[in-house]
Amino acid sequence: MAKVLVVDDEKTIVKGLKFGLEKEGYEVVPAYDGEEALRLFAAEKPDLIILDLMLPGVDGFEVCRRLRKSSDVPIVMLTARGEDIDKILGLELGADDYVTKPFNPRELVARVKAILRRAQSGVLDPAQMQVIRLQEMQIDLLQHKVRVKNKEVELTGKEFALLSLLASHPGRVFSREQLLEQIWGYDYYGDARTVDVHIRHLREKLEQAPGSPQLILTVWGVGYKFREGKNV
Repeated sequence: MAKVLVVDDEKTIVKGLKFGLEKEGYEVVPAYDGEEALRLFAAEKPDLIILDLMLPGVDGFEVCRRLRKSSDVPIVMLTARGEDIDKILGLELGADDYVTKPFNPRELVARVKAILRRAQSGVLDPAQMQVIRLQEMQIDLLQHKVRVKNKEVELTGKEFALLSLLASHPGRVFSREQLLEQIWGYDYYGDARTVDVHIRHLREKLEQAPGSPQLILTVWGVGYKFREGKNV
């Protein structure tokens, strides 16, 4: 049984989500502020977190930032303001998805199911490929490590999965929707900016000149691809 940590200072929202998630067979751990969320995350080790941004004390942005230092647990952010800056900042901090209040509880539960299904099933089959070598870059799919010029580069779980998928299919163009489905596990609900933010982070970590990328290329109006050829 998957465990979901629901964090919101509005008890009616927590109660409603708890009812909907438990009806689908999930175990729900409620929290009502940021400090309690961090404490329960460490104690309960949930499989996914639904996290409100506007929490008293330690807000949702800070909770997400702290969690991403040590964990790649899926995070769905809740925002009442609906402002693009909130959504973008949340995605940049490592959130997997966001939902604007007021929301349809059934839609949110559907997102949770899709994200957990993908997280539990995985994207790559390590039996098919173990190491991808591209001149000065080495991607170890079994150990989840990336080295550039013999120096290890630290990536988040989503960044590694995204890089591995693109590098495993050099030259193939993936639309943002395909990448959302493959990496995040949903196609109808995801926001394309989730992909764009993670691509930007990968370029900043891997490219010599992130503004003029040579590895992960943009195909305008379509999506992204990994450069073909060995001399990259």
